[in-house]
Amino acid sequence: MTRIVKDPEKRRQEIVAAAKALFQTKSYEHTSMNDVMQSLGIAKGTIYHYFKSKEELLVAVTESIVSDSLPAIQRLVTETPGSALDKLHALIASTHLTAEDGIIQEHLRQPANQGMHTRLLATAFREQAPLYAELIRLGCDEGLFHTEYPLECAEFILAAVQFLTDIAIYPWTAEDLGRRVQAFPTLVETQLQAPPGSFAFLPDIFENRR
Repeated sequence: MTRIVKDPEKRRQEIVAAAKALFQTKSYEHTSMNDVMQSLGIAKGTIYHYFKSKEELLVAVTESIVSDSLPAIQRLVTETPGSALDKLHALIASTHLTAEDGIIQEHLRQPANQGMHTRLLATAFREQAPLYAELIRLGCDEGLFHTEYPLECAEFILAAVQFLTDIAIYPWTAEDLGRRVQAFPTLVETQLQAPPGSFAFLPDIFENRR
């Protein structure tokens, strides 16, 4: 019987896709490397050639989810008309996830998947911050914002958008969460030295995500 040798990158992508599906259905904690091997019919040596541990595989899965979403994010920014503020509004309002990844996000909010959920948010944070910073720089050029630290401001905004309002990470009461959400517009406007009311849309966005 002739042994079929697959392109290494294609094989790696197959392993990541299989792990992603299993993490979605069984949870990260309840999926073993053996489960991934069996789903693909590959040997132990094959999977460990690409990933030394389940933790490495988790990193690859979360990076895959984020990288797959980046083209849609960049297209959204390019196609949204108006100022840097208009583009930021559209960017913050969008979830940047396919329907499939939206389902995965729901699974990730379960306590058993907290590790993968946090990893996904951290990866998205790292990949998206430069895009937010680019829009903040554009806003400075347009005279809307005034800051010498666009990347750092972007990171603060993303921390609020992706972490502080995520009740899977911070189990706020409705009152605690509401107070923070109401404070965000003023905090962001102060940080960017933007005109009052520029980010008044933020509470509505967070409300829609609950």
